[in-house]
Amino acid sequence: MSETKNAEPIRILFLGDIVGEPGRQAVIENLADIRARHQIDFVIVNGENSAGGKGITSKISIDLLRAGAAVITTGDHVWDQQEIVNYFPTEPRLLRPINYPDGTPGNGSVVLGTEKCKVGVIQAQGRSFIQPPLDNPFIIVENEIDRLNEQGVKVIVLDFHAETTSEKIAMGRMLDGKATLVVGTHTHVQTADETIFPGGTGYLTDAGMCGPEESVLGRCVESVVWRFRTGMPTRFPIAKGAVKLCGVIVAADPSTGKCLEIERFALTVN
Repeated sequence: MSETKNAEPIRILFLGDIVGEPGRQAVIENLADIRARHQIDFVIVNGENSAGGKGITSKISIDLLRAGAAVITTGDHVWDQQEIVNYFPTEPRLLRPINYPDGTPGNGSVVLGTEKCKVGVIQAQGRSFIQPPLDNPFIIVENEIDRLNEQGVKVIVLDFHAETTSEKIAMGRMLDGKATLVVGTHTHVQTADETIFPGGTGYLTDAGMCGPEESVLGRCVESVVWRFRTGMPTRFPIAKGAVKLCGVIVAADPSTGKCLEIERFALTVN
């Protein structure tokens, strides 16, 4: 399908960090309805906490893709499940941070075609108060966007998995006019600062999580509170109960890549 100035906007849904079985089951069971209700063309989900809150497995990746996710991003817990190391080279739609050294299994970006346009997705990890320390994401992401532009890719989404708001905002500002959407992950708390920057880049500091609503970042309240009260080590089991799915929806011009609309997404399911 040829791209024209008056092409119908492409609608993209990004869902924040999926936490454990409750989060992934809620995404899998509700994604088709969400796509239909919001007329979504392309879905990206962050799956780095989907395996018991620690990493992702090949089976979970396959289940999420079959449910309708086009791309799965990760973050600092990407290698928590050992089996995923060998799975990465077989599934280009599962991304690890692009700023890992050359030779690391998997890829940090992917381009997929849709009926409306090609969509590029990049995953990067920040460096402030987050482990492991990786190469400078600002330089690597900018270079990767230039490479994608040379291939004719206009619609580009960056999942920036980072701890500090300043690092995320700086990345968004640097990429204004170069990326369609810069969305943060990692903190599991949805921020209320969705905006379209002057150059046409949609931005949200953190998409939030897809996990149990009555929890501390998806974990059992009592365990986390006990740890803070006593300072003693303990396990943090995944919480139970209703799940809140959080993320962001954008509409973009396929011919320019500019973000036309942005809205936070939140849905509580039992």
